[in-house]
Amino acid sequence: MGSAYAYDTKAGKRWEARYRKPDGKTARKGGFLRKRDAEAYIAEVEVSKSAGTYIAPSDAHATVAVLGVDWLIAHQAAVKPSTYHSDESAWRIHVKPKWGVRRVGSIRHTEIAAWIAELAATKSPTTVKRCHGVLASILDGAVRDRRIPANPAREVKTPKKSKKPKPYLSHKQVERLAAASRYPDVIRFTAYTGLRWGEVTGIRVRNVDLKRRRVLIEENAVEVNGHVQVGTPKTHERRAVVYPAFLDKSVRAAVKGKAADDLLWPAEFGGYLRPGNAVSGWFAGAVKRIRAEDAKAAIEAKERGEEAPPIMPRVTPHDLRHTAASLAISAGANVKAVQRMLGHASAAMTLDTYAELFEDDLDSVAVALDSQRSASLGP
Repeated sequence: MGSAYAYDTKAGKRWEARYRKPDGKTARKGGFLRKRDAEAYIAEVEVSKSAGTYIAPSDAHATVAVLGVDWLIAHQAAVKPSTYHSDESAWRIHVKPKWGVRRVGSIRHTEIAAWIAELAATKSPTTVKRCHGVLASILDGAVRDRRIPANPAREVKTPKKSKKPKPYLSHKQVERLAAASRYPDVIRFTAYTGLRWGEVTGIRVRNVDLKRRRVLIEENAVEVNGHVQVGTPKTHERRAVVYPAFLDKSVRAAVKGKAADDLLWPAEFGGYLRPGNAVSGWFAGAVKRIRAEDAKAAIEAKERGEEAPPIMPRVTPHDLRHTAASLAISAGANVKAVQRMLGHASAAMTLDTYAELFEDDLDSVAVALDSQRSASLGP
């Protein structure tokens, strides 16, 4: 047990609590007006030591800025470059300016909730959630290091993301996009395999099995802040993906004359293929040209009093992944097969992402149940 000692100040007599920390070192806390207050504090310390929940007051003095530096170093080694880039930006632009000078032990739940509300007024739900996640993760580390007893950032509500409808291309639309683009074979390959753009551009000749029409996905070339960074696939697991027979000719042509370590789909002048600027790049340019053609056709159809044909939706390279899922499901692929093709962590994730594509199954279930009942019970 510790002891309480009196000392004199200009404001009068005060009491100091002296005790030993779990590591055996002596600690003290002064400023108590009464001896029994100091003794009560010592008793609380002893209880927390016995329960294993003791937190040294000095440890809670560490600032968010200091702990944030260590968190960033550890975080960079644990996540993909693209994720780290986004989280580091959230830290530098939003979290550090607001919380950097604050001691972790002084931060309150209500303060964080107010900050989240302030961010939500001008920032997207994605940005708000990312900023909250960075601060919460840093404070999680403070809890594990026993600097604070609980994380004040947890259970703070953040704005919900609104799910935007995914654009799905038909077979004809995929072919039109391929024909209008600079790299038609890459468009077709991506739209019928469901690979992420970085996975497609990271395929090397050695990854291609021409006899079985399979490609082994073991690299992911992601563009981060204007630079391509190569790492493992998003799930960190290698997987084999089958491509349809009609792509065999283009894949064989891409392999021909190349060494095993050469890229299957390189850029025109070498290096990793990029889709270009989201507004003026070669991919966006192809989409714009088709949409312009469709808009013109719609006007002409209207003048003739005919029904306007559908206009090509605005799509990005990543949307071709959604198209692959849609085409596979419409062709009869089950959830497990689509999950393996897309490289999702679980079938539940695939269902959650593409639930609307399986809605027609409800009608099939209802018809099957009706038929079975009739067969069992009679008319």
